[in-house]
Amino acid sequence: MKIKNFILLFFISFMLLAPSALTASGSPAHQEASKTTVVEDDAYEHKTVTELFKSFYHTTGLNAIFNPKEGVKASDGKEMSIFAQSAGRVIMFIVCFLLLYLAVAKGFEPLLLIPIGFGGILANIPIANLAGEHGMLGIIYNMGIANEFFPLLIFMGVGAMTDFGPLLANPKTALLGGAAQFGIFGSLVGAAALAQAGVFDFTMKQASAISIIGGADGPTSIFIATELAPELLGAIAVAAYSYMALVPVIQPPIMKALTTEKERTIKMVTTRQVSKLEKMLFPLIVLMLTIMILPDATPLIGALCFGNFAKETGVVDRLSDTMQNSLINIVTIFLGLGVGSKLASDKFLVAETLGIMIIGLLAFAAGTAAGVLMAKVMNKFSKEPINPLIGAAGVSAVPMSARVVSKVGQEYNKSNILLMHAMGPNVAGVIGSAVAAGVLLSIFK
Repeated sequence: MKIKNFILLFFISFMLLAPSALTASGSPAHQEASKTTVVEDDAYEHKTVTELFKSFYHTTGLNAIFNPKEGVKASDGKEMSIFAQSAGRVIMFIVCFLLLYLAVAKGFEPLLLIPIGFGGILANIPIANLAGEHGMLGIIYNMGIANEFFPLLIFMGVGAMTDFGPLLANPKTALLGGAAQFGIFGSLVGAAALAQAGVFDFTMKQASAISIIGGADGPTSIFIATELAPELLGAIAVAAYSYMALVPVIQPPIMKALTTEKERTIKMVTTRQVSKLEKMLFPLIVLMLTIMILPDATPLIGALCFGNFAKETGVVDRLSDTMQNSLINIVTIFLGLGVGSKLASDKFLVAETLGIMIIGLLAFAAGTAAGVLMAKVMNKFSKEPINPLIGAAGVSAVPMSARVVSKVGQEYNKSNILLMHAMGPNVAGVIGSAVAAGVLLSIFK
């Protein structure tokens, strides 16, 4: 009964208030709003189907490429040239599709080249501005690359996947990893010399960032480029990862040119068994030495040692497995897309990019050659024979370089297994490139 009375009262109230509402609708304010609506409706221009299609065409990427305009802003707020808006974008699409081809058809570092190539395509889409501050790629770049976070997470995962046993079993192979860093400092001198000669307009910071390509270490290249030369990040990252992917193409000719057939057939003796305690203590000792001698390298070395220590203890397998799989996979996706955001035509298609690619190639070749030559020198003084091929694994491309060394060795002696021997200088190269990066960073403080 109460509910019926309430409903009846509601309807009576509504009927009494309705006239007031109707009167209010005729108020001056309401009439003015009605006039505004009419004016806005009258402002709409009726278009034919042809005109509608023309309006649609003006919003397409084809129109933006074929009819570039002055004053169009890039993702960083600077004006784009007519070339960058038109032919530059087409060229970058071709470059990115080439990266995808190398990754899919040739199997060259697909985990890295596919995200980078796809990110480059997205960065060059007109109008969408995906690489801008509020675009998807821009957000990814700012949240993990601009602050150097993603490279550290990658190093953490690399540490969890690395076995320092071969290095500990044969510590002298660390010299090969150190010798391969000649490519970094040699390319630094070369880049500085080209800048002095006026060939390229590189500052010392930029030359230092470029030189790290010689270590064939993508995360380290991104880390130091972000710190010293963020404007060159795209070209440096693409060069570093491209040369990592092209290890099976670049290294074998250099290895064969610097060794004799007899040297390539040298069989190395089996190394000793390394204890679990040694493997656990090693990352802690490396970390403490780095803290005391070269603190600028501790972000990279610290992440590497943490991942490796978690693996070697054997008591946090869940954490170690996460770092080796889920974490590093997720970060690799974001890292690749973020790097790809710097492949926009206005940033990549400049003269400096060509210089970076050339210097990077020479640096990588020099690092490979230095490792091989050091192994030949060590072989003269070592009681146990050293196959000079393993010196090529001194660069940081883990484990690609070690696999290439093993493959080349087996071409000349089917029973010659060099993989584990090559892993010694290979993992030493990872530490060496991080230390080199710390040295370069400390110079500019």
